[in-house]
Amino acid sequence: MKVKVASVLFEYTGDRSEVEARGSTLGAVLADLDRRHPGLRFRVVDEQDRVRQHMNVFVAGRPTRDLGARVGPDDEIHILQALSGG
Repeated sequence: MKVKVASVLFEYTGDRSEVEARGSTLGAVLADLDRRHPGLRFRVVDEQDRVRQHMNVFVAGRPTRDLGARVGPDDEIHILQALSGG
């Protein structure tokens, strides 16, 4: 499946904004991404195995923070850095 990543993660993906991954859950996809692009998962998931507060993940256009969320083979995943400021 296609995974689109924020520019903050380009150092892990070889400057690519779109990469491929496999898995039936968001957690499995992130684990596969980490095998293909070492270090990427740690930038998205914290030590308590939760999506980091400053990251937003969308599966098939729906926001989720659940690593157990089911992912279909044709779903597109977007991993974005949250914006803040005032």
